[in-house]
Amino acid sequence: MKVELPYGKGTRTFEIEDDHLRAVLVSRAHSYRPGKSETILVKEALENPVNSPRLEDLARGKKNMVIISSDHTRPVPSHITMPVLLETLRRVNREGKITILVATGVHRASSEEELRSKYTDEIVDTVDIHIHDSVRDPMVDLGRLPSGGSLLISKVAMEADLLIAEGFIEPHFFAGFSGGRKSVLPGVVSYETVLANHCSEFIDSEFARTGILEKNPLHIDMLHAAKEAGLAFILNVVIDADKKVIKAFAGHREDAHYEGCRFVDSLAGVEASPADIVVTTNGGYPLDQNIYQSVKGMTAAEATLKEGGVIIIAAECRDGHGGEAFYETFAGSSGAREVMDEILSKGREQTMPDQWESQVLARILLKHEVIMVTDAGQKMVEDMHLHYAADLEEAMAKAVAMIGRDDYQVTVVPDGVSVIVR
Repeated sequence: MKVELPYGKGTRTFEIEDDHLRAVLVSRAHSYRPGKSETILVKEALENPVNSPRLEDLARGKKNMVIISSDHTRPVPSHITMPVLLETLRRVNREGKITILVATGVHRASSEEELRSKYTDEIVDTVDIHIHDSVRDPMVDLGRLPSGGSLLISKVAMEADLLIAEGFIEPHFFAGFSGGRKSVLPGVVSYETVLANHCSEFIDSEFARTGILEKNPLHIDMLHAAKEAGLAFILNVVIDADKKVIKAFAGHREDAHYEGCRFVDSLAGVEASPADIVVTTNGGYPLDQNIYQSVKGMTAAEATLKEGGVIIIAAECRDGHGGEAFYETFAGSSGAREVMDEILSKGREQTMPDQWESQVLARILLKHEVIMVTDAGQKMVEDMHLHYAADLEEAMAKAVAMIGRDDYQVTVVPDGVSVIVR
């Protein structure tokens, strides 16, 4: 069997003998056909908001409107959503100021090329765009999160008299689902607030897993942050493998998001098919820009892997490791056990940069070997206690040698970030 795996802006072909193939796990979102154009889907969602006044009614008379928007690491089709949002606002309010606040969280700033690719040249040239800096930007202190951490939110967001967020909903490996409240936390809060929310205790919680919202401690903090920020309206879309909009949800920051999560859950849920080897990806560009982001795809493989099994992940990683602290945590250690012990010894107020990603990767490496097919470079991959392979054929040969049996079974998860493995 041949399976096309997303890799960067292209694909890699994986071939597996039928006798060794256990299953191919694919989100039904990739075959969902809405029967309407992307723009129509977005407009219909805005015209029929969930438990909220229409955006036009909220925008009338407002002087300072801010749209929180996902950054370059997320495949939100803002070239579709943002023009519709701007047109809707301007239709009823031509005088009010509009600012696009790019929710970088703790990621690097988006480049001008990335902004133009995401929003279109016209929007970049005509609309005020502020790229959030979680370290240097002025923040407003809103007290404490339910967990006890400080809640410091971007002054740009807090000065808005209408705060809107656009994003997309997909399974998320510790927040349950992306979208909705995540636009605020971690999107436009202080680095200090992100560290408190992403502490080792929360990441270690059995409820901080893909597809889980109830009792998820990170989600509870995020809901509080969005409420305190005054997030008045959201537009979240669901996308397929080609990053095309297949459904849109708009309205109340929680109710519209929950409705979208239920829709994603109905399509993304797949039954685990435990195998000795699981081959997966991080969904291609922009989600596979670095090793840091690629941990997400590994968690899908982890969920359908036998004890002692091997993960093969194909991720381009054009930006390398994606986090200096993340890289140094592993490169400067003897292995996953040392990394995990150090992280779990830290209290909530001692959270270190990138610690959450390191914690999840260490969890995986304590149970499984991971082979990366990537452009990141062999030294970088091996410094992080991962195995390097130049292509999928080499990766499979290494994986089979690690298993040490001829009767191995392989499960393929072509897009690891799009599924909820049950």
